[in-house]
Amino acid sequence: MRELPVIDISPLLGDTTGPARQAAAAAIGAACCDNGFFYVRGHGVPQDLLDRLDAAARRFFALPEEVKDEISMDRGGPAWRGFFPVGGELTSGRPDLKEGVYFGAEQPPGPLPLHGPNLFPAQVPELREAVLAYLDTMTEVAQAVMSGVALSLGLDEGYFRTGYTADPTVLFRIFHYPPAPPDDDDTWGVGEHTDYGLLTLLLQDSNGGLQVRTADGWIDAPPLAGTFVCNIGDMLDKLTGGRYRSTPHRVRNRSGNERLSYPFFFDPGWDSEVPPLPYAAGERWDGQVDFTGTYGAYLLSKVSKVFPRLFERQI
Repeated sequence: MRELPVIDISPLLGDTTGPARQAAAAAIGAACCDNGFFYVRGHGVPQDLLDRLDAAARRFFALPEEVKDEISMDRGGPAWRGFFPVGGELTSGRPDLKEGVYFGAEQPPGPLPLHGPNLFPAQVPELREAVLAYLDTMTEVAQAVMSGVALSLGLDEGYFRTGYTADPTVLFRIFHYPPAPPDDDDTWGVGEHTDYGLLTLLLQDSNGGLQVRTADGWIDAPPLAGTFVCNIGDMLDKLTGGRYRSTPHRVRNRSGNERLSYPFFFDPGWDSEVPPLPYAAGERWDGQVDFTGTYGAYLLSKVSKVFPRLFERQI
């Protein structure tokens, strides 16, 4: 396999019924069994929203470092929102060659980790409107994809929306990658890793750099106009006993240009217990999940490894 499948999810949006809906779900199931990565098109996200988000993000990253630090993550408290500089995030214990901004669902201040208000730059006021609109829009896209996942597993299509993701944990990042040093093969924008949760939807600019590890080796996942790259995370892998695969991936920006990417993470509700999925008879299930408790506790244990110093200041 040298390229990822492209799946039209439009039948999963709205009130469409019939064979097209089942075909889209079957295609998602096949991709999840193969390597857990695929492109989605027919998602209905307005191009104007994507353009506004991209323009505002580029304006922000063009600001001087000291101005970007006005919304640094250490000002976000336990909500863990805001800006981090190049090298400020760790993947597999190593600094990444990227800077970025963390966002999540807009909430009032409080003590709960990964919950609270977002930090937005006063110098780029349009970023707030674009980010909040994007979160709402992508939540519906993710719910549609998860309805396809449910159907592909022989479950009711509303299984996730009325259960695990009735009140989802929504996290969003904007990453800015400088070009990788041409003579350094050991520096990565993001090192090899898998995602933690249920589902990731990635918007990337035209510069590429994402790679996915398959049975045939590493393959590129280049940007395709009008699509998002979708991949499943460790939680869905665990819930299906490995039938659906959370696959390692990495990023190196060799384009010679700056690169921006926009990963949207869609996960179970913070307080949700996450038991094994109720499989239909005859489908593979090993009954094993390697954690107990709420999704929030699981996620916090993972994210604390990404920003260990920030985590130490919050506990």
